[in-house]
Amino acid sequence: MFTHQQKLQYNATPEKPDADYARKLQEVIGGQYGEITVAMQYSFQAWNAHIPGKYRDLLFSTAAEEFGHVEMLATMVAQLLEKAPLGITENAIQDDPAVAAVIGGTDMQHAIVAGAGARPVDSMGNPWSGSYVTASGNLLADMTSNLNAEMQGRTQVARLYHMTDDPGIRDLLSFLLARDTMHQNQWAAAVRELQEDGLEEMPTPSNFPQSKEATEFSYTAFNFSDGQVMDRGGWASGATPDGKGTFTYQSEPMVGVPMPPPTHPDSRFYGTTELPNAVEKTAGTVQDKLNKE
Repeated sequence: MFTHQQKLQYNATPEKPDADYARKLQEVIGGQYGEITVAMQYSFQAWNAHIPGKYRDLLFSTAAEEFGHVEMLATMVAQLLEKAPLGITENAIQDDPAVAAVIGGTDMQHAIVAGAGARPVDSMGNPWSGSYVTASGNLLADMTSNLNAEMQGRTQVARLYHMTDDPGIRDLLSFLLARDTMHQNQWAAAVRELQEDGLEEMPTPSNFPQSKEATEFSYTAFNFSDGQVMDRGGWASGATPDGKGTFTYQSEPMVGVPMPPPTHPDSRFYGTTELPNAVEKTAGTVQDKLNKE
């Protein structure tokens, strides 16, 4: 059950209108790592969780918080657009205000489509997509993905912070940065605790037997590039993070295996009039069809 309180978690009032910055702020609303994404991601992870308890509670709580972040940012965008000039209007290099708006960086759909309001899109106007959401049902995989989402989101908010001098905008962004700090730490703690609780291990999924892997390749770092110092990393020697192996390093890439010949029976594609034995039985049928075409 969802309910709504007409309150914001934190202040969301700019000092003055700024249509150009409203467009920039759309990235952390409807971008790949924006607040809509994490709100939906944590929700679907919670809905897909098959066991009750602290991990499911954490997902539901953080999802609800992130919906509140969408609301704060949407409120900020609406205020940035209120009474904002469309673009370069004083001493404009263009008489047409629409052209001036585009040159000035304004998203015209803020005015035309949304009536001076926020939209579920990124800063380039690309619509938010459900394909941004990661919800696999594996808590270790999902919460590791959540950690990445919070890192990417905090990076973007930090960049946005330095793109404005408006104290009201910076005040909101400082709050979002602080919450991203918390969320990064909580997902890192959850990743560690899932393993300590024995619910999941690396490599994930841990219930797939590694005996069915080609284990001779499981812990070898092959150098497929011409870089000279790859072997200096902790992934080239020593114990593996999953505690189940030891890293080895090969300065050359895999030897590889011969590529099988093409299987198309027609000489125009195969490069010869001699057909492989494997396709001789179907050659007549395919050749007849090609001849008709």
